[in-house]
Amino acid sequence: MTIINPENKYLTLINIFTVTPENQQQLIDLLIKATETTVKNVPGFISSSLHKSIDGTKVTMYAQWKSMEDYQAMRKNPTASPYLEQALKIAKFEPGMYEVVKSFEAGA
Repeated sequence: MTIINPENKYLTLINIFTVTPENQQQLIDLLIKATETTVKNVPGFISSSLHKSIDGTKVTMYAQWKSMEDYQAMRKNPTASPYLEQALKIAKFEPGMYEVVKSFEAGA
């Protein structure tokens, strides 16, 4: 389960994929398969959450890593590379690296 807390000091990767509506589910299935079979087993992986836009044109992955080095090691992992190549055939993506500054909860 993803816990967003600035005290964790995790690297946050937010990756926004742009797709055509007819390819949205295919991309989601691909990202699920990549995460379940490869990424979640890579050292330094903490968690991820997958989101899809209502209009079918975006898929967003929110992922937490222990460090930039751990994330970079995953990108070089030969078992993860084929999934990225497949995703690039049907989507453009724009990754961003972030650190959590503050989390808010509903007030009483």
